[in-house]
Amino acid sequence: WLPTLVPAIKALGSWPPGSWPGGLRATRQEDVISMRALVVYESMYGNTQVTAGNIADGLRGDYEVTLVPVAEATAELVAGADLLVAGAPTHMHGLPSTSSRRMAAQAAAKEGSGLRMAPGARGPEMRDWLKDLGRRDGLAAAFDTRLNGVPAFTGRASRPIAKLLKRHGRRLVAAPESFLVGSQ
Repeated sequence: WLPTLVPAIKALGSWPPGSWPGGLRATRQEDVISMRALVVYESMYGNTQVTAGNIADGLRGDYEVTLVPVAEATAELVAGADLLVAGAPTHMHGLPSTSSRRMAAQAAAKEGSGLRMAPGARGPEMRDWLKDLGRRDGLAAAFDTRLNGVPAFTGRASRPIAKLLKRHGRRLVAAPESFLVGSQ
């Protein structure tokens, strides 16, 4: 037996008298199953954090959503999620690495760069977190942020994220997605 999600019936009085559809019944709150989504992100300058927040906001109509940076994505949060959404900035054609993160920090430290490191930017890497994720069946989605340009030239972090999610037993509910950001 698999549980069925039952949408709330907002306008019970909208049916003409005597025409209530057979088999349709109002549900009690305890009969409704709440789905949980976990949105995990790595962000260097804040663009991916903002994008992750927008994704979380979009999911809130259908899910109970938890939004966390990769440093706060505990095994308990992952285990409690029906949908895992993971995202990171695109660095050097793929996922950020120790060296690309170091270069991003150096760029932000330059006088007049206009760049600021996001809170938590010095935390764990998405790549390492995904490698240690552990196998668990479930639903997932992958996203990245990248500069505007042809993906063959800019790369896409979402593809290796999706690959690692699938390797750990997750089934993708959507193709890996890129969100374009400015160079500041």
